Amino acid sequence: MDTQGIGGVIAFLVGWLVAQTGKLIGEMMAQKRPLSKQEIIDCYFKSGGMPSGHTTSFVAVTTFMGMQYGFLSGIFALAVATTIIIVYDSVNVRHAVGEQGKVLNKLVASSTTNKLTKKEQRELRIVEGHTVPQVVAGFALGITIGVILGLVF
Repeated sequence: MDTQGIGGVIAFLVGWLVAQTGKLIGEMMAQKRPLSKQEIIDCYFKSGGMPSGHTTSFVAVTTFMGMQYGFLSGIFALAVATTIIIVYDSVNVRHAVGEQGKVLNKLVASSTTNKLTKKEQRELRIVEGHTVPQVVAGFALGITIGVILGLVF
């Protein structure tokens, strides 16, 4: 049995779970009321927010892989490259697309001479990216989780 492989999957899942639970706690504090089951589910599967679940889960598995296979191994290099792409996309591409979606929704809603079809007038779903502080928090959390699980395995 390859405990290193299983450990990597566990590191990824624990990173995601801890980050999404952090978002849930933040949402509960912001709302100052109990959340419905649907709100809790939505919180676990929404994109964006503090901390970055993308960053936390990928940094956790990357750190774990470095500890298990060595920081000069090919698998660690692949994990680092994948993590860099995921984090870059999260901060730059998805964040920009989310901001553009917000502006487009405002433009469509405020247009008085709207010649768009009903389908074109529907509000765009906003996919939130991450800010740099959200990524930094996810990075720190991911390293912590990766180190703890690296020591456990």
